[in-house]
Amino acid sequence: MSGSTTPAASTTARPTKPRPRPFFIVTGIVAVFMTIWSAAQIDFTLEPLFVGNPRAWDIIAAYLSPNWSFLFRVWDAWVETIVMAILATLAGSAVGLVFALLASRATNRSPWFVRLVRWFLSVLRSLPEIGYAYLMVALVSTGTLAGFLALAIFNVGIIAKLTSETIDAVDRGPLEAADAAGATSVQRSISAVLPQIWPGYFSYVLYVFELNLRASAIMGLVGAGGIGAVIAVERARFNYDNVSALIVGLIVIVIALDIVSRIVRKRVL
Repeated sequence: MSGSTTPAASTTARPTKPRPRPFFIVTGIVAVFMTIWSAAQIDFTLEPLFVGNPRAWDIIAAYLSPNWSFLFRVWDAWVETIVMAILATLAGSAVGLVFALLASRATNRSPWFVRLVRWFLSVLRSLPEIGYAYLMVALVSTGTLAGFLALAIFNVGIIAKLTSETIDAVDRGPLEAADAAGATSVQRSISAVLPQIWPGYFSYVLYVFELNLRASAIMGLVGAGGIGAVIAVERARFNYDNVSALIVGLIVIVIALDIVSRIVRKRVL
């Protein structure tokens, strides 16, 4: 009958599975080869972890038995870390917003100045926070001030990079309206750009605050203050149970902050 269809015609043919591209196959082979070659060059082996190092399992056992009472005996160091992270986030985010406006062609009408600012920010981001911590400790000695300065400088590069890319993607309609009204560059940025980037900017600020809390544990190893300095001292004294408690406490704080950040982002964005 003309109205009937065959089973073969009614069922759609399954598409054939695409073959992997030669580029990805070659890239995977090269990555595996480079990994093996790199391990061979540095004589990488896990043997010391299992053979010839009887203290390794004692250290692991100490880490698995945290001294929870020590966690609360260094409450002042926790407060110092949080305060340092907050101040560094505020200072770095404020300065970073200014550099972001200077690094975007939507808010900076000088092409050569935009390139200059972007080059400066690239140099600023090239050094990690631990590198700035070394420099600040050499300049202002050990303590919270060195950690604050190191984090603030590092935050400027991150905030400026992320925010400038957001500014580049703003709606051009308000910018054209501001230009038609004869607005200056500052007035144009305040009235036409900032209202569009506030949600993304605040999201970046929260992200940087999370980074600062994580980085504080590392920067303390070079004398930049905070809970990281306590971890360095306890590690040097071989009090691995105290170190374990501090690490767990830091993980809990970071996870709690991440949950709060998600809630705030949902309300802001």
